[in-house]
Amino acid sequence: MLLEVKGLTVCYATAMLLNDLSLKVEEGELVSLVGPNGAGKSTLLRAITGLVRWEKDAMRGTRAGDITIEGTVHFAGERIDTLEPHQIAERGLLHCPERARVFTEMTVSDNLKAGAYLYKDREEVKTHLDKVYQLFPVLRERGKQISGTLSGGERQMLAIGRALMGQPRLLCIDEPSTGLSSKLKDELFKRIQEIRDSGISVLLVEQDISAAFQLARRNYVLSHGKVIAEGSGEELLKDETVRKTYLGL
Repeated sequence: MLLEVKGLTVCYATAMLLNDLSLKVEEGELVSLVGPNGAGKSTLLRAITGLVRWEKDAMRGTRAGDITIEGTVHFAGERIDTLEPHQIAERGLLHCPERARVFTEMTVSDNLKAGAYLYKDREEVKTHLDKVYQLFPVLRERGKQISGTLSGGERQMLAIGRALMGQPRLLCIDEPSTGLSSKLKDELFKRIQEIRDSGISVLLVEQDISAAFQLARRNYVLSHGKVIAEGSGEELLKDETVRKTYLGL
């Protein structure tokens, strides 16, 4: 088992965002998280990759820092929920956040190189860069372009490419298709499938349920911070309650 989350609970002040949530991702697997807005999907990724704990520590002593975290997260057999985000990244668990948060004032090339901060060998960085360019050829073409001038689809490719520069074993991708046209969505999902086919495990939060179910072997449906269903897309779509109440289909 590559990732195992057990009994994860996250409360911000009096608001419970995750409630005794458990899930797992096996080596080489692509797993999706779906559910209505506010279900806790993004919070789950942030908790897994250490960002919620970092936020709690950074705001300790303030009202905003009144965050409670319970449960455990294991990655490759090691408990990681007490580690700092950069220590988790060093172990190969990387987070590609929602809304393609690239460094808009930097060039495409410099954004990608920033993702390889763990690596000091220039040849190794160049090898990783070439792999990203093979996956996303448009990024090579835009290498010297300021990232803030890219289209929405190009920014999303850059955000994923930057995360890949860290050589993840598990890549958490949050809402990659938001705001993209159908054509760009299809292209992006093909690239995500290629990432999985290359041996990198993927935990995908996605609002396009049809696409998520086509990509993922297993899916978790979240609602109010809980897992309320798990299974293949076919299995979940056969459940009328899940389909209508939680998926809006």
